[in-house]
Amino acid sequence: MLKKRIIPILQLLDGSLVKTQQFDSWRKVGDPVKSAGVYNSQYTDELVLLNIARRQRSIEQLAQLIPEIAKVSFMPLSVGGGINHLDDASYLINQGADKVIVNSSVYQHPEIITQIATQFGKQAVIVSIDVKQDDQGEFQLYSHCGQQLEKVTLAQHINTCEQAGAGEFMIQSIEHDGMMSGFNLPLLNKVMAIATIPVIGCSGSGNYQHLKEAFVETDVSGLACGSLFNFSDSNPIRAKNYLTNYDLAFKKV
Repeated sequence: MLKKRIIPILQLLDGSLVKTQQFDSWRKVGDPVKSAGVYNSQYTDELVLLNIARRQRSIEQLAQLIPEIAKVSFMPLSVGGGINHLDDASYLINQGADKVIVNSSVYQHPEIITQIATQFGKQAVIVSIDVKQDDQGEFQLYSHCGQQLEKVTLAQHINTCEQAGAGEFMIQSIEHDGMMSGFNLPLLNKVMAIATIPVIGCSGSGNYQHLKEAFVETDVSGLACGSLFNFSDSNPIRAKNYLTNYDLAFKKV
């Protein structure tokens, strides 16, 4: 049985650690290196670091942070934001990242997934998909930090990415981002019905019950949390202790 994972997600904007709401407004929540050290002490399974800058999409900020985070954290690190070429991914992995997260670039160039998977293995490639529902309730896909609508269905994009060699998906609900009102369970269930590789659900964690519902009702392999750990006294240890009461098995750290 695939072990479940709880994954803190750190959003980087112009060198500061922030937390967004619906991919729009944001507030500062601390220092990325210090936060990584805290999560390391809490036996976190993995850590996600995303550069969400709209204008400067260079990977240089990520590359500079990775060695600093490695000094205080020994958990697997996944990084993304502005990865457009194999060289970008190679640079970040050589700096110490365990996985790279690609999003906008794969809509026009899915071959980047194949290139990274060929060189570093499928396990090193996470495809992040940002989703918003329209007035008819249909799931629409957006790139460039939720700013550009993509003319492809969720099923088509998932199938294309899997065929290209993706190792797992990270699914973000734009409406649920930062709202702390629960995950978008219909979205996660739809993805789970299509995907044949592991899925990480994001956006909406506000309490441990939300985590339990998402794990039990959708069977995702991991949940990425931002607001839950930034704006409450919750942490990964407490979350796992709560969830093990419901026969959910987690990775042993």
